[in-house]
Amino acid sequence: MNSYEPLYIDYLIYFNRDQDYFECHEVLEELWLERNRDPLYKGLLQIAVGLYHYRNRNFRGGLMMLQSSLELLESYPNSSLGIRLGDLITDVRELVRDLQGNEPETIRYRDLSITIEDRALIELIQIRSLELTPNVPQRRSPTRGRIYEEKMKALQQNQVHEHQEKRS
Repeated sequence: MNSYEPLYIDYLIYFNRDQDYFECHEVLEELWLERNRDPLYKGLLQIAVGLYHYRNRNFRGGLMMLQSSLELLESYPNSSLGIRLGDLITDVRELVRDLQGNEPETIRYRDLSITIEDRALIELIQIRSLELTPNVPQRRSPTRGRIYEEKMKALQQNQVHEHQEKRS
């Protein structure tokens, strides 16, 4: 039985169940950093970011992320991390071709899906899905990770400084 990272399981749930690509980015970026910037995780992360931009009609940003994900992922086996990575790459490649057309705004948006092939991973996803509630509405800005923590620390320091100025 393979051991899968909890953040990876969350990524798959947010990707397939919720199509919450922003949250996919949040959880997988955290794992990517923990795993010394593993290119496999980065490629999966970039697919989510690309879909997030594409859905929000940022066609250039979506195309750039999706192309970059292909460059990272194409060297991996078709079956990796318990998923059919080859099928996902094929879907991304098709989407990139569509977005490279002259008028990407005429393309009808579509979500992608990741096929899970490892039974143990399927079971872990089913169990975790019961605990992991969808973000409704989906969030649009970070609420975890180093960047978020730095923003919150700066905000708190700013509030303390403003409070001190008012007291003076």
